[in-house]
Amino acid sequence: MASMILAVLAAAQFLLALDYSIVYVALPVIARDLGLPLGAAQWVVSAYAVPFAGLLLVGGRLADRFGAGRLFLVAVLLFGLSCAVAGLAGGGTVLLAARGVQGLAAALLQPAILGLIGARFPAGPARTRALSVWGAVGASGLAAGVVLGGLLTAYSWRLTFFVNVPVTLACAAGAAVWLRPGQQRRAPGAPLTRTLIATTTTVALALGLTLGSVALVAAAVLLGLTLIGPVVRLRPRALRTGSLAAALYMASVGSEFYVVTLMLQDRDGYAPPAAGLAFLPLAALVTVGSSLTERLVRRFGLAPALGGAFLVAGLGLGWLAVASDLGYPAGVLPGLLVSGAAHGVIYTAMFVLGARDVPAERQSSAGATMTTAQYLAGAVAVAALTLPLHGGAYAAAFWLTAAAAVAGAALVLGPRMWSATTHG
Repeated sequence: MASMILAVLAAAQFLLALDYSIVYVALPVIARDLGLPLGAAQWVVSAYAVPFAGLLLVGGRLADRFGAGRLFLVAVLLFGLSCAVAGLAGGGTVLLAARGVQGLAAALLQPAILGLIGARFPAGPARTRALSVWGAVGASGLAAGVVLGGLLTAYSWRLTFFVNVPVTLACAAGAAVWLRPGQQRRAPGAPLTRTLIATTTTVALALGLTLGSVALVAAAVLLGLTLIGPVVRLRPRALRTGSLAAALYMASVGSEFYVVTLMLQDRDGYAPPAAGLAFLPLAALVTVGSSLTERLVRRFGLAPALGGAFLVAGLGLGWLAVASDLGYPAGVLPGLLVSGAAHGVIYTAMFVLGARDVPAERQSSAGATMTTAQYLAGAVAVAALTLPLHGGAYAAAFWLTAAAAVAGAALVLGPRMWSATTHG
């Protein structure tokens, strides 16, 4: 029973990660087909990430209040429906609206997944193993998305959305059998004010960075300052560090796919299938890194494993900044291999850290907090990276992602956090 539950939850997580990255390779084709400029085309990614990030806190509280199993079933069906609409879209407006609904469904589904893991697997080795499997599948989904997106785009970019529909139906069937709704639990009301601020902040930042409006950026920064206090005051401390690590993960290796995809297609002239296949080594190393996380944590401790992975990621991204113009075998491939292995470890270890000291009944809200930080950073990072990419400054974009990875290492390996993440 436990293995089947984990299989359903891992499949749903794979779907969420896949849907975030599968459009990267298809993005140039979608833009040409629907007549979208690059600044608007990046919203095919951001229209998913913005509501996903902004509404996660509500999703977490709803899962705690009404039951994660019940919310899982509703959310996965809504996700599948929105994917079908996106695949049928005849214009940019319909596509972006469907992507927004996908983000809403994901904001409900992600906390339900983490809440079910926290409730069904007790804290300790069992939960660490479950999160390792979940993390390996989720990180692999991000990497597999760009590979699969390239292959499917060779036939039609619409298949990048239609491919999700049968997976959602399978997850819904599994939920009906193995994830029967549990007893309803009461929890405090959803933090609507903070959620609205988070969503407004992300939209303002993305618009400001994309359109180059100083006024919008300034307004977004002021709004963002209102979010710093709640994040800094998060308890337990490990959840605070995990949330900040999730943001820096998405700003570093989590955004690597976007930069590499545009570089391979726009600068190097790769067709979508070739660009997708170029990501295969990265996808393989992400899976390897995720599967090794439990062993690395057991041997070296959580802080050294996570902080070390951030450092390795910074090396890989730095190599891409310096050498990507040397061609794929000598310049791009080594950077993908190094950063890919680190990517897998970071993705899994940051959730192990963030969820470790949280009671089972609050796992959904804790997971929502971390994923909010992750996708807020992802939406802003894509918009920020679009600025240098407009001028073909790929090295500058890679340096920005490398700097975020180094900041992640400093966060986790800082002296104040060392004892908090290695003891207990």
